[in-house]
Amino acid sequence: MATYTHGQPSLSLEDGKLRRPMIIEIIEKKIEYLRKEKTLNIYGTAFLGTAASFSGIMANFIFRHCFKVKHDALKTYASLTTLPFLSTVVTYKLLVTDALYLGNISQENCVLRSSLISIICGVLYPCGLAFSKNGRLAVKYHTVPLPPKGRVLLYWLLLCQTEIKAMMIPLVLETAFGIFNGLQHYARFEKNLKQTLH
Repeated sequence: MATYTHGQPSLSLEDGKLRRPMIIEIIEKKIEYLRKEKTLNIYGTAFLGTAASFSGIMANFIFRHCFKVKHDALKTYASLTTLPFLSTVVTYKLLVTDALYLGNISQENCVLRSSLISIICGVLYPCGLAFSKNGRLAVKYHTVPLPPKGRVLLYWLLLCQTEIKAMMIPLVLETAFGIFNGLQHYARFEKNLKQTLH
């Protein structure tokens, strides 16, 4: 039998028996919420990563065509498919998913982060990677004339300026995908959070 002291409510054995099922039910709801949230989030993150992979393939195709590179096709396509995918998935998890779980991110911030990750990891990173890899191959196999000293980067950019405009298509698509995914992810997070609390 519990003793009663001034200012403390008396606890009986029956109160403890009633609280235990409630605590177990709350824990089960939390586990179910986390399971749902992780499953729903995986699809959006994988979708962004896949879009980044396709962007990498397109960038590689464009720069191989610009630099007239015929060598090491499998090597460049493999790296430009996997690296943008992995960088997008890891960056999205660190900057968006983990921030949502910690609860220190607003809807606008979630959308902004998601779209920036899409642009940087899905377009700019694959373009820079394809440019450097195929540029090195072009120099190694002498498929294009070597640039004059002092203006190397400008020379390479002028060489492929018309073809690089095709990368505007992935830029627009990745931005739209990032905004959409950020909105969807935040909406699902809020919905699951409300269901868990009720």
